[in-house]
Amino acid sequence: MDPTTAFVELVQGPDEAIPLARAALLIAAHAYADLDVDRELAAIDELAVGCPPGDLDEWHDRLFRELAFTGNTVDYHDPRNSFLNDVVRRRLGIPITLAVVGIELGHRLGLHLTGIGMPGHFLLHHEGLPPVFIDPFDGDYLDEAGCEQRFRAVHGPDASFEPAYLAPVGPAAILGRMLANLRNAYLRARDYEATEWVLRLRLALPGAGRDARLDLSRVLVRIGRFREAAVELEAEAEAQPAGAAALLSEARQLRGRLN
Repeated sequence: MDPTTAFVELVQGPDEAIPLARAALLIAAHAYADLDVDRELAAIDELAVGCPPGDLDEWHDRLFRELAFTGNTVDYHDPRNSFLNDVVRRRLGIPITLAVVGIELGHRLGLHLTGIGMPGHFLLHHEGLPPVFIDPFDGDYLDEAGCEQRFRAVHGPDASFEPAYLAPVGPAAILGRMLANLRNAYLRARDYEATEWVLRLRLALPGAGRDARLDLSRVLVRIGRFREAAVELEAEAEAQPAGAAALLSEARQLRGRLN
């Protein structure tokens, strides 16, 4: 099965049933045609070998000291930071992919860690006593005040912080944010061919929304595939009748460029 079909099938079920690591590796398989997903999953299994189960500090020591996973402060926008196989091999990534490694290592050690989709900086949460947050980029333990400080470090000292920013998110939201990061990395590099497959995967996620399809249409225009861009606009017009007239008009203009 090709990685696109496999990814689409994985993300159609209940959110809690989505196998996060496998789905993340199927994203990477679009960049690495010969990627063996099962072998990469076995490499994640190896991270847990010999680590005592059920202890957060042991998990933390294994991930951040022994294995030395850390944030890429030199080239944050390198697409490899968003590919789970590269992150595991290089021990280097961005907050969300490092969080995926942390979640998966925790799962293998009997620890339940959840992702926290705080705007601008992804975190981990462990519901122990007391509950604790972890910044996967540098391994710091945080309380809620520390999370707020990280938020303001990204958004400015006067930014309004909402407690809802510390709500847990499931696999679909994590995958969507990984794909959003990849989209930005590829657009920065003007790699529109790669941006296309990223956006098609985003559209496969439940609740992807209007912006994802319009984004795909714009990228298809950039690479001269006007008919396909028009098809996406027409599909969005059917889904959103309120704005259909403008979308259909734009689609007709694109089809006119084929003559």
